[in-house]
Amino acid sequence: MATVVRAALVQATWTGDTESMIAKHEEHAREAARQGAKVIGFQEVFNAPYFCQVQDPEHYRWAEPVPDGPTVRRMQELARETGMVIVVPVFEVEGAGFYYNTAAVIDADGSYLGKYRKHHIPQVKGFWEKYYFRPGNAGWPVFDTAVGKVGVYICYDRHFPEGWRQLGLAGAQLVYNPSATHRGLSSYLWQLEQPAAAVANEYFVAAINRVGIEEYGDNDFYGTSYFVDPRGQFVGDVASDKEEELVVRDLDFDMIETVRQQWAFYRDRRPDAYEGLVQP
Repeated sequence: MATVVRAALVQATWTGDTESMIAKHEEHAREAARQGAKVIGFQEVFNAPYFCQVQDPEHYRWAEPVPDGPTVRRMQELARETGMVIVVPVFEVEGAGFYYNTAAVIDADGSYLGKYRKHHIPQVKGFWEKYYFRPGNAGWPVFDTAVGKVGVYICYDRHFPEGWRQLGLAGAQLVYNPSATHRGLSSYLWQLEQPAAAVANEYFVAAINRVGIEEYGDNDFYGTSYFVDPRGQFVGDVASDKEEELVVRDLDFDMIETVRQQWAFYRDRRPDAYEGLVQP
């Protein structure tokens, strides 16, 4: 397995329909593969608008099964074509009344490895997610992929340190955080929380935000997606705050072991003292 992993992410504007949105991401993925990327992640519910700006039953139409829905199957074909690991965030329906904000993880040979379901579900103006999604119930999986151990944490989850730590304890080397967040709400936290999580847990983080204003509200998604290393430093430049962008960066996974030896946060953890943290 390569020590240096070329990784990619996409921050995209909404096209107006699912077919063109998926096609656009397929082209970004092919371009990332041409640049040598071996893993790529997309933004939260990438094949749909961020419909949670409103509460309307019409938006249940965006939901599909995982892994047996059309988008995940299509992404499996794309993974086989490009030879890349793909993180695929979608609106999942498991059965009547059971809906989740989910990301499927597909290996470089097109095999479906599993899914992460968003644990923390916001319900505030412009982010009416409890109307649509149940809280995640599938734990904190870390997936053994062709590029290494990959985890997922979705958008609002990033405000909660517990999940970041669970992923680290499970061996994550790279965590994708697909999001949809807008100016004025918590933009000053965007370049604070994920670097802090990368430092505290000593792995790489791919922070992905949508970009632009969409048809179901006035949220101004500000992009500025990035990769951050275990020292909390950006890997290359942060993406545009206004334009769609494909970001491709080289991540040196050897840094993880180096930092863990130098800072020794895992050695000095005190789980014996943390019992109160999980009390209601």
